[in-house]
Formats: sequence, C-alpha cells, structure tokens
Amino acid sequence: MSAEVVAAVAQAHRRDWAQVLAATARLTGSLDLAEECTQDAYAQALQTWSQVGIPNRPGAWLTTTARNRALDVLRRESVLRRALPLLVTEQSVPVPEDGLDDDRLRLIFTCCHPALSRDAQIALTLRLVCGLSTAEVARGFLVPEPTMAARITRAKKKITAARVPYRVPSPDHLTERLSAVLDVVHLIFTTGHTARIGARLVRRDLIDSAISLARMLHLLMPNDAEIGALLALLLLTDARAASRLSATGRLLLLSEQDRTRWDTRLIGEGISLLTDALRRQPPTRYAVEAAIAAVHAQAPTWQDTDWAEIVGLYDVLLRLWPSPVVELNRAVAVGFRDGPQAGLDALSPLAAEPALATYSYLSATRAEFLRQLCQWAEAADAYEEALTLTDNDVERAFLTERLSDVQRIPAGKERTQKASE
Repeated sequence: MSAEVVAAVAQAHRRDWAQVLAATARLTGSLDLAEECTQDAYAQALQTWSQVGIPNRPGAWLTTTARNRALDVLRRESVLRRALPLLVTEQSVPVPEDGLDDDRLRLIFTCCHPALSRDAQIALTLRLVCGLSTAEVARGFLVPEPTMAARITRAKKKITAARVPYRVPSPDHLTERLSAVLDVVHLIFTTGHTARIGARLVRRDLIDSAISLARMLHLLMPNDAEIGALLALLLLTDARAASRLSATGRLLLLSEQDRTRWDTRLIGEGISLLTDALRRQPPTRYAVEAAIAAVHAQAPTWQDTDWAEIVGLYDVLLRLWPSPVVELNRAVAVGFRDGPQAGLDALSPLAAEPALATYSYLSATRAEFLRQLCQWAEAADAYEEALTLTDNDVERAFLTERLSDVQRIPAGKERTQKASE
C-alpha cells in the first residue's frame, strides 16, 4: 500500500466524509447503517486504489461504493421496508426552491435536532459530520471512550425512536434551528481553542473541525449573514494561533504576542466575511464578537488597540446576548481603557454571579488588575483562587508563575512603578 494512496484516502476523509455519509443515510434511512457502510467504503478504497489507481473523483467513488454496500445489506437482510421510514428521505420530502437542500445540510440539522441534549448534538456532529473517531470525540469531552460510544449510540437511537426528519427544516423553523447549529459549531471551536483539562492549551482537531463545519455551512448557505459572521469570528480568532505560546510552551497574553506571526490571510478573509455580513443585516451576536476580534486583529501593536471601541462593542453585545461572561470581558476592556482600578470596579458586581462561581477567568482577571495596582497580597489570594479552578496544565503553569512573582514581593513593600503586563 503506497504512501500516495494512504494520503489520498486521508485527504478524502477530511474533505468528503460528511458528503459520503449523508448521501448514504438518505438511501438507508439509518445513521448506523450509513456510518458502517461509509467506513467500509474508506477501507475498500485503501485496497482498491492501491491496485487500480486513485480515481479522478475520490468522493464520487466513495459515495457509490458506500451506497452499493448499503443496498447489498438492505437486500440481504430484507429490511428495506422497515429501515426507510426511520428517517424522512429525499423521495418523501419536496426539494425546496431556495437551494438549501443538500445531503450534508440534512445531516447537520439531524445531528443538531432539539430532541437531543447539547452534549449529544456536539458529540454526534463531531462523529458523523466531522468524521472524528469515537476515541477522538471522547478526548474532546474528557471522558472514557466507552462512555462516549454509549452516548453516541443513545443519541442515534433517540433520533430513530423520535422519527427525527432527515431534512433541512422548513423555512418557518430554519432560523430557530440554524441558531442551534451555529451554537454547536461555536462551542466545538471554543472547546478546542482552550482545552478545559490536560497538558495542551489547544485541541487543533476540534478547531479545524469547527472551521470546516462553518465553511461547509457558508458554502451551502452563502446568503446567510449569521453563518458568515460566525465563520469570520472563527477565522479572526484562529489567526492568532501561532503566537499564543512561547517557544518553551509558556502561555502568552495578547499584549505579549508577536503580531508578525498572525495569519494575515485569515484576517483578511475574516474581515471580508464580516463586512459582507454587516451589509446584509443589522449586527447580531456573532457579528459583534467578530467585530471585537477584528479590532484586535487590525491593531498594529498592543498599545494601538482601540479599547474605547471594544468597550462600545461589548455594550452592544450585552444588549444582543446578555451573559455574565460578556460582562466579564467588558470589564477587562474597561480596565485596559480606564486603568486597573476601573477594571476592578467593573468586576465587583460579578463576584456574586452564580454562573461565574467556578469560572477561573474571573479570579485570574481580578488577580491581574490587583497585580497592576501593586496590591500583592490580594493579588496572590486571587491567583491561588484561580489555580483551584483551573485544570489546564498550560494555564496552571502561567498562574503559578504569576503567583510566585507576587509572593516574592516583601510584605508592605511599595513599588513606584506598576507591574507590567
């Protein structure tokens, strides 16, 4: 088996998995059978392509092979009449005139059906749409592989039992259902951007899966402004990926990052998508978040960051999407605009917010402002509190370093200059 064939199959898996699985599910009416046949098709590709060569259209070859395999299974087991009604198939659903009918869209909306819990929606999307293995999905959720396998199986059984329609929602339900899909994509990205637990700060596989999903949705629904805004947000955020860690693996704050390492291609694409989204409709949650990311991306240096604009954008975001986390981020921006004491004052009302009781970034942010004010003992207490709430090794190392710095200051000693960021 040549390296060329292995590479071609791997590329086809990244590019075509969702399309092959979705087209096969439309035929079988069973996600389990479609997944099995799609896996068989990729395994067959490794053997066949080694003998006859890589086809000109690998995706089409894989789809035909998976569907043929599915037909063989259905005929052999004589379950065609019982299997097809499990999901509403293309033959029983009128093709919409708006161009939204696509096998991959049907698959995404099925995985994100409101009958499923959010965790189940994410797990099923990663497994079926992104093509991650059960083990990879389990690592993303920080659970044992058997636990995740059981969760995915339950989700698929619930889809079957609830007779979840295998289709894009009707126009009157599309906006509501699309919102849930975008939330799932965004959550996959944020889970990868900063892993909650473990030795790595970033889960690159989850980030790539989320961006791939957002690109797929944008390709299939190019006129939807909110999809464009979400994709812009993901690209503008990911553009800074190469500068988030030092050569030794230390976490670098935004103020410390080498901006020459930021991906200007992604920044340009993100700003273009955001501009188009804002032209199509008034600002929405993802558009405002993308605009905040764009302000950071376009600032040539940390000192040139327009914090007044960022605070204003957070004010808009709070009206569109009230959230304690947004209030926390706004407080950070206030601190950089007006000084650390103003930042502490903005944080103060959040201390009693239940949703932030176990949120390490509240304590860490408070610690940073106290550090800048040279209030060493209070800063140390806040860093220690943040450490108790942090399970990511990279973040823990950063907080431990900060804690050690402030603990080395003799009690009562004053400094004439504030600690630098």
